[in-house]
Amino acid sequence: MAMDVVDYEIFGTEMQYVEIELDPGEAAVGEAGVMMYMQSGIQMDTIFGDGSAQQSGFLGKLMGAGKRLLTGEGLFTTVFHNEGQGKQRVAFAAPYPGKIIPMNLSQLGGTLICQKDSFLCAAKGVSLGIAFQKKLGVGLFGGEGFIMQKLEGDGMAFVHAGGTLMERTLAPGETLRVDTGCVVAFQPTVDFDIQFVGKIKSAIFGGEGLFFATLRGPGKIWLQSLPLSRLANRIILSAPAAGGRSADQGSVLGAGILGGLIGGGRDD
Repeated sequence: MAMDVVDYEIFGTEMQYVEIELDPGEAAVGEAGVMMYMQSGIQMDTIFGDGSAQQSGFLGKLMGAGKRLLTGEGLFTTVFHNEGQGKQRVAFAAPYPGKIIPMNLSQLGGTLICQKDSFLCAAKGVSLGIAFQKKLGVGLFGGEGFIMQKLEGDGMAFVHAGGTLMERTLAPGETLRVDTGCVVAFQPTVDFDIQFVGKIKSAIFGGEGLFFATLRGPGKIWLQSLPLSRLANRIILSAPAAGGRSADQGSVLGAGILGGLIGGGRDD
């Protein structure tokens, strides 16, 4: 299927959104719940799968939807198509603080492997598939699951990274050891594996878990400093309703307790 060639602009610094400009007849596909706004000429449809197999009949649609289900995503995606007379715009917002990465798949060899929750939106025609990791260790101990998302095509795709983004090109044989949740995306030429930390004491008391990912070049990789899972864990641990500490309990010199005594000891 031919890819729609779209123009785009990314706005913001820490909480970004991407605005995509569609010519008449062009379309973009986005994950559920990421649309920010759209102009009046944009029509929105919910479809089975990713929209890349719409001409292949029911079986093609079912397979496309099945790919998404295996990666932990929903069966449906949303397509935004321009039914107006002129150029129209639709915007997609990042779900948490970080950076939106524009990926020109034609310049990346046509394929990109990414974490299953990092995909934001793409030009219609980009295929959202699955990438099975060949090594058993990845599936058992990777933390993020051995099924990752595979973006294929020659159009634009937009991926979100939490916190600060690191983009790096690994030389042949060059290896980087990474926390599994910090891996955002990599080219298929990069070898992805899981390694044991090596020392039980380091794993238990170091707070980094028993395993980490190894990325071996050649190829480009994208890492994030703040995975959504890490952010969510810290929020849960700090929530009083979940047994965490309230915001003032960790303040210097017990300022929360002192403030409570001062505030509660008044008779006026």
